[in-house]
Amino acid sequence: MPLVNFSNLDFYGIKESIKDYLRANSNFTDYDFEGSNLSTIVDALAYNTYITSYNANMVTNEVFIDSATLRENVVSLARNIGYVPRSRKAACANVTFTVDVSNTTAVAVTLKAGAVLTSRSTGVNKNLNYIFSIPNDITVPVDANGKANFVNIKVYEGTYITQTFTVDTANPNQKFILPNSGIDTDLLSVIVKNTKDSSVSRKFELYNSLFDVTASTRSYFIQEIGQERYQLLFGDGIFGVKLENLNYIEASYITCVGAAANQIASFAFIGNLESNNGTPISSGVSIVTTDIISRGGKAIETVESVKKYAPQIYASQNRAVTAADYEALIPQVYPEAESVSAFGGEDLSPPQFGKVFVSIKPYNGVYLSSAIKQNLQFAIKKYSVAGIRPEIIDLKYLYVEANVDAYYNTNLAPSPSFVQNIITKNIATYADSSEINQFGARFKYSQFGQIIDQSNDSICSNITNIDIRRDMVAKLNQFAEYEMCYGNRFYVKNHGHSAVFSGNLLGYNIRSTGFTVSGISGTVYLGDKPDMSLEKGKLFLFKLNSPSEPFIVKQNIGTIDYLKGEIRLNPINIISTIVNKDSPLIEVSAQPYSNDVIGLQDLYLQLDVNNTTVDVIADNISSGNDISGTNYIVSSSYGSNRLVRGVPITTTDVEVTSQNVTSPTRVTAGSQPSRARTVTTSNRSSISRSSSTPNSGSPSGGGGSYSSGY
Repeated sequence: MPLVNFSNLDFYGIKESIKDYLRANSNFTDYDFEGSNLSTIVDALAYNTYITSYNANMVTNEVFIDSATLRENVVSLARNIGYVPRSRKAACANVTFTVDVSNTTAVAVTLKAGAVLTSRSTGVNKNLNYIFSIPNDITVPVDANGKANFVNIKVYEGTYITQTFTVDTANPNQKFILPNSGIDTDLLSVIVKNTKDSSVSRKFELYNSLFDVTASTRSYFIQEIGQERYQLLFGDGIFGVKLENLNYIEASYITCVGAAANQIASFAFIGNLESNNGTPISSGVSIVTTDIISRGGKAIETVESVKKYAPQIYASQNRAVTAADYEALIPQVYPEAESVSAFGGEDLSPPQFGKVFVSIKPYNGVYLSSAIKQNLQFAIKKYSVAGIRPEIIDLKYLYVEANVDAYYNTNLAPSPSFVQNIITKNIATYADSSEINQFGARFKYSQFGQIIDQSNDSICSNITNIDIRRDMVAKLNQFAEYEMCYGNRFYVKNHGHSAVFSGNLLGYNIRSTGFTVSGISGTVYLGDKPDMSLEKGKLFLFKLNSPSEPFIVKQNIGTIDYLKGEIRLNPINIISTIVNKDSPLIEVSAQPYSNDVIGLQDLYLQLDVNNTTVDVIADNISSGNDISGTNYIVSSSYGSNRLVRGVPITTTDVEVTSQNVTSPTRVTAGSQPSRARTVTTSNRSSISRSSSTPNSGSPSGGGGSYSSGY
């Protein structure tokens, strides 16, 4: 009987293969398989084969890191190539409180390791009780007023736990497994005593590689095992100190919930206090003041992240040669890196050979401090090869601004504000997603439009215009050159038209907020005029006679490259700026040539919800109120005709400088040169959100000394 080649994996295909196999036997020639009891046996065989094939396929998939889906298998495969996934991170808050011990003889007060604060009484997530702990004792002296001041101490969300082990060399299979999940390994502390009753202890340090590990190094390693737990590994006497029989191990750590405990601002004290003579202190504790609200809590590294970075770390072989090596290694050296971008100096214009530029977005904060930069520079130096100099630079923010006109069916929505609120909420959610908040991100226009259309069944369509913006930090009262690279081609309007054509001015493709410069009175703005090639152009300064009537006051102050998306200003002395948010800023925006915006090289892409507006317009055709479309409101797909950002300041207005304006005012619908709409058919909203990432209020550079050359 011939063996049929088995290639079908679905039930019915397997069933037909079995029938064909049986028909090849002369005993079953012309046998009716469908109308006999043998059909049931064939079904059982096919079903059994199908289940076996499925299981074999799933098992085979779990053998390779690219196709594995179970976390235990992905972590195990990553372990084989020396990768330890990032653990869960506890939210951290900074608090201050005092302890009054004036009625005692104490000269010092110790806050014992363990639970210190609770958020139960704060109203934050009312049904939850987040405990905040410290991993080590904190001792402060008592001042002349009899008070012990605990100032700006760090507390971490989670439960403080101590796990102990006794080394048994007679058991070759002994493992030191921490039984709790949710451990923040950054807060893990390991102490080893000679015996349980010994008063002498040795502190062991966590190492991630064998670099600098000798036979006398008090080191330990960790690896993730099942159910998000960790196992401690110690040295063998060659790499790291080898533990001896009856050695006593104390592992102290904090188990946490991760990001759920972020943004907590109020606390109640529940800690344990002792005086210097060991007497417990149960009174005299002041109200806890929150210096910095809880932040930095993160979930354990996802399976997708492990599958991405484990092969990259293995490929780098603990050396940094290519830009991808730096992007893979830096999160291991600096776990607080949320996103990393690295690129070679040869990609710049002009090229800077022998350099690798690295830009890092930290989880907490906007920029890296100078001290962290120096430490990172030193840490990654040992991975770099000779002849390549890494240079850590500040990241630059590229903001995407969206102006949305959403059409809705009035029969399917109770009010315009109802539709508007749903859209703004969904846009804010998208703005906080990982789709755009990272290096190398891409704002996907079609996906963004789909988010709007699918916000509610009443929404018929939307017309969305996109602008890209960078904020230039002005160096006041000194001549300075400025450069802003957007990494995206600019759209050039009014191609080849005369100076004034149907009311539209030639040029003016970029828009800026106002500022003042030396030698020119009043508020000026940046403008541009393309040359005949429409690829490059010149920059000029202009003022406004009216919001729609500019006049140029100074020509040739810089250049613009529309293809590369680059703006360069010649040396200019800026006196003041309209926008001042911690630093004097000039916001400069343009319409991109493509609505799909990318974050190129060191540009960190963000959707600026504070400058994203939503207009809700009644679609009278869809609602049946105006089938002929006579009164249909048309929205432009080519943006507005505004010449400047913010409220236009004309030559007849009272001049405003950065000394009395701290934030730009948005142009309202009534002040824009656009169509008038009634309240019943239109509603405009500016979106706001709470986020750990900076919004338009945060300076994003732009006046750097090095050329990006996109």
